[in-house]
Order: sequence, then C-alpha cells, then structure tokens
Amino acid sequence: MNTWRFPEGDIMKAQQLPVLIATLTSVAVLAACSGGTKAGSEGGSGGSKTLTLASVDQGSVEDVVKAFEKANPGVKVRYTTSGADQYQQQIRTQLSSGTAPDVMSVWPGNGNPAATHVLAEPGYLRDLSDQPWAAKMPDAIKSVAQYDGKTYNAIFGQNGIGAVYNEQAMTKAGLTPPETWTDLLAFCRAAKAKGTPAFALGNQDNWVTQLVLYALVATTVYGDDRDFDQKMQAGQATFAKSPWTTALDKYLTMEKTGCFQKNPLGTNYEASQQLAATGRTLGIVQGNWVIALLKGKNPKGTFTLKALPATDTPSETLVPAAAGAGYGVNAKAKNEELALKFVNFVMSPEGMNLFVGKQGGLPSLPDTGFKADPSLAELSTFIGSDRTVPFMDQLWPDAKVQQTMLSGLQEIFSGQSTPKRLLDEMDADYRAGS
Repeated sequence: MNTWRFPEGDIMKAQQLPVLIATLTSVAVLAACSGGTKAGSEGGSGGSKTLTLASVDQGSVEDVVKAFEKANPGVKVRYTTSGADQYQQQIRTQLSSGTAPDVMSVWPGNGNPAATHVLAEPGYLRDLSDQPWAAKMPDAIKSVAQYDGKTYNAIFGQNGIGAVYNEQAMTKAGLTPPETWTDLLAFCRAAKAKGTPAFALGNQDNWVTQLVLYALVATTVYGDDRDFDQKMQAGQATFAKSPWTTALDKYLTMEKTGCFQKNPLGTNYEASQQLAATGRTLGIVQGNWVIALLKGKNPKGTFTLKALPATDTPSETLVPAAAGAGYGVNAKAKNEELALKFVNFVMSPEGMNLFVGKQGGLPSLPDTGFKADPSLAELSTFIGSDRTVPFMDQLWPDAKVQQTMLSGLQEIFSGQSTPKRLLDEMDADYRAGS
C-alpha cells in the first residue's frame, strides 16, 4: 500500500504483511489521516542541530520525534505530517526541485510514487546499506527495502490488512466476527438491520479503495496459487483472467449487501475512523495502523484485527501482510549526519518498539523485546504460520498499475466504470511497465 501501500500506507501497499501492510502500503499502502505541520524549532533546516522530516505516520511519529530529541539534547526536528495521497504528490515535486526534507517516508517495493524503487532509481535516496541494521533485516523485508541490491529504506514495522472490530459496539449489537464468506454477508445484513453498518469505508481518499479488495484477493487469488506474482511477471497470468475478477465481485457484493455505511465516496479516511471509533459502525476494513488512530478518537475503546474471510473454508483464509512504510534519507540532505542518526534511532529497539507500539504493528527486526498488543494476536498467528501474502502492489512493475486501480475503483463506486474495464486497464499498465 503502499497504502495500502498506503499510508500508513498502502498498500497502501501495505502493507502488509502485513509483513503486512503497509499498506498495500500502505500502504500502506501505505497511510495517515489529514495532515498538519509541527515545528520543532525556529530557523532554517541547515543548522547542525536541526533535522527536517516529512512523514505519513500521523499519530505515531510525534512520540518518536520526542524520544529522539530527548536522546539527543539540543537537537530539534521540524516535521510535517500528511495523508498518503497528498504526500505522494508533494514529495516527488520537492525531490525534483531540491526542496525535500532530510528524511522522508518511503514505501516498500515499487507500488506507488513514493516507493523504494521509484525514488531510488533516479538517485533521490541515500544508500543505507552501510548502516548497522541493514544486514539484520529478514529477507522478505530486505527484498522490498532494496533497489539494485542496495538498501534505501529503513523499514521499522510489519503491517496487516483485515477487519478491525470495535469490541464494545460488537457486544452491544450481539454479534461476533465472521469466519466464512457466507457468515460475513449474514453479519453485514444483521448489522444493517440493527441500524449499525458493519464497516466504515472512506473511499473519498482513493488509497482506501484498495484495502477491502486486497483483503479479499489474498485468499481468492493466492489461496490456490502462491506463485501468481511470478506468473504475472512472466506474462503467464493477467488480472482480467484470474480470480481477481472473483475478489472484485465479492467487494461489490459486500457493497450491495449493505456491509458499508451510506455513500463511501462521500466519506474520507478520517471520517471513517470516527464512525468505527464511536460505534456508529461495528468496525472498519483497514491496516493495523488504524488501531492507534481509533484509540486516539476513543481512548476507552477496544479494537481487534481479524482476517476478512473470502471463502467458506476458514483454513483457506490468508491475510495481506507486508513491510510497512519506512524512512529514507534524502541523497541531498542538508544534514546527512543527523538524518542518519534519526533513521538509526527508528531502527533501534527503542525507536522501533515505540513506533510499532503506537501504530499497533509488529517490529521488522527480531529480538527487540516487543510485546505485541492483544489486538494483533490473530495477525501474529497468521504471520507465524505463513498464512500471509505481500501487499499486492509491492510486486508490481511500477506505480501506474496501482494508480489506475485506485481511480478505477472510485469510478466503479460512482457508476462510471466496470470491473472488466478496470482489470483490462490494469493489465495494460502492467504490460507497459514490465
């Protein structure tokens, strides 16, 4: 997602993942809610004690910055946070014009305009292969943190996409998380009958459109064919002639069944959080990064991530899980030394555990001493039993495929396109980018 992958992203791409993500990120792939600006000091960014930072990790980067400043007396961090869509547009412009910050959010792989391959290929990112944590990253994460054999992305967490339930709202409704596709539709009908839709859906932000689809694709496409991505790369498979059609049909079936609140296209990401956090929906299909944001809106609430079923055989269910968005260093950073110090802090046990703890994620490196939040128990189980697949966009040839998918999904929800047209367009972009 690159957010997936999305903000927090996407798949938003993460995402995975889980690991997630993040993103899809960010997903994300990777993804965050509406943006803001924070100033850690006055004065220019070129001072030896001032670091500039652009992040999509709203709700979590703030505490990491505070901890970094505390560990480095006299250092100030001037940072901005913004949603994934806005960020991805701005960071490329800033990099090409020489106005980008010292450190910036970067998604894994190749799925969106701010992904590792996309930014490293033209030389925008500093090679981080010489940093102490680079060699310690697991192969699955290292593969999407690298370009041309060199590491450019400090990926600190793993993310997953699933159904995040508001436990208090579920108890009030007298319902439990469904484990099969048939039960999912029945759950949606029951929730609607009680006047509380099952899931909030913020499709006004186009990166959000992919998350339900990715959660369904994980099982429908990869359940029977873990080598689907390799077949796509070899020209032996297509979106339009694969179970992607099944997953997209199920997504639209969920919409027709009333699984989402009214007018998803008129609801943005932050508004969807508010619906789920306050119990006006029973949950939200998102990456695990949303849990911290939901808790911020409802500190007394309890939220749990579960797999979104796509078949009637629970043992077949897979979840998208992949590396989440990390941080890259501007190849032309005005304060390279401090930039490296920051990414190394992010990759330290203290920084990593603080980040993933705030986001409700899982650390990318082993042996950090991290104790996962109970809300992620099922995600941890799926990761540990190899029942995950990467955020789909992280393995696509370029960012165009994802952008076509995101805008196309919005057009489908508004009645301006069809599933067949969308998948055909994605195939054309995939072939052009290969």
